[in-house]
Amino acid sequence: MKNKPKIAFFGIKYFPSRGGTSRVAENLIANLVSDFDVTVYCFKNENAKNHITGVKVVEFPEIKLGSIGVFLYYGLCYLHIRFFGDYDIIHAHKIDSFFFLDGLSKKAKVIATAHEAPYKRDKWGSVAKKFFKLCERRFLNFKGTKTAISKPLCDFYKETENVDVLFVPNGINLSENRSIALGEKFWPVQLPKFTPFVLFAARRIMGTKGLHTMLEAYKKINYKGHIFVAGELDNYPAYIKEIKGLSKGLNVHFLGFVNPLPALLALVDSCEYFVFPSETEGMSIMLLEVASTGKPILASDIPENTQVFDENDVLFFKNKNVEDLVEKIQWAEKNASKFQLLGKHAEIKVANRYTWDRIALEYKGLYESLL
Repeated sequence: MKNKPKIAFFGIKYFPSRGGTSRVAENLIANLVSDFDVTVYCFKNENAKNHITGVKVVEFPEIKLGSIGVFLYYGLCYLHIRFFGDYDIIHAHKIDSFFFLDGLSKKAKVIATAHEAPYKRDKWGSVAKKFFKLCERRFLNFKGTKTAISKPLCDFYKETENVDVLFVPNGINLSENRSIALGEKFWPVQLPKFTPFVLFAARRIMGTKGLHTMLEAYKKINYKGHIFVAGELDNYPAYIKEIKGLSKGLNVHFLGFVNPLPALLALVDSCEYFVFPSETEGMSIMLLEVASTGKPILASDIPENTQVFDENDVLFFKNKNVEDLVEKIQWAEKNASKFQLLGKHAEIKVANRYTWDRIALEYKGLYESLL
């Protein structure tokens, strides 16, 4: 039997995934492992080796020094590839790992996938943002295959730098499991089961996720319903203090980071509707996953959202605009059946366009073109 081409995934931290870039890579791998000999570089995790059958892992400890720790981790992964790696293709993910693109190119064919422009996030200081821009420059000057999950980002690079970056979207699996039992572990203990609620979810709660805009809007209408907020609360203390202040007078329940995915999807299935007020994104898998459930979505009108859905699928409000969000919440409350219909339209669109079995074929074609 002919040996399968060897591919390494570089720039990934979590395997099993904890969302975001890791989930993109995980889904790609699951759909391609039968055709390729896959190795994943990741943080040390007792479940990594057996997570996806046939996938090899190279694990390094997580260095808890913020962005410096992540850079050191990428450095260790890079050194392993340079001195011990034997791969036909290296698929590098995330702009902050692109510092090492030139060195990786000396070992194998490289495909680099940008997930967003991270310097737009408020969580980073000036030094980190300068580093991200340096890494972005290495990406733009890179002679190998360049892709991005965001059509607006591809357009931006073409317009400002005259650099062609291929748009390959994110996707979801329509067959994702739900676990009511796991979801119930996050249910607020003081609240009776089956109480109606509105849901906000992110992996980490930070300013650019727009939760403050959402809470300000609900406060303006003196909302009496329940609001579930899913996401890590321990990364940005000043912002979390602001959020806790805004939540006073509202029935807000902080659930923490809801993981694994079957638990989150069980909560999505139970909510009245999902609010996605994010101020900047790459291409949100969270948004796609929620849409795949058929639940109606109230979302900011950032280009990264409107590239995927239109006003027939999602109820959009003007990004960062509390007054417009108030109007849209009131419309949703008064027009529940029309709002529900939008959710069904979004569900059909995701099923027809944004599934990993389709998207993995695009990457498979790119890999084969490099071999």
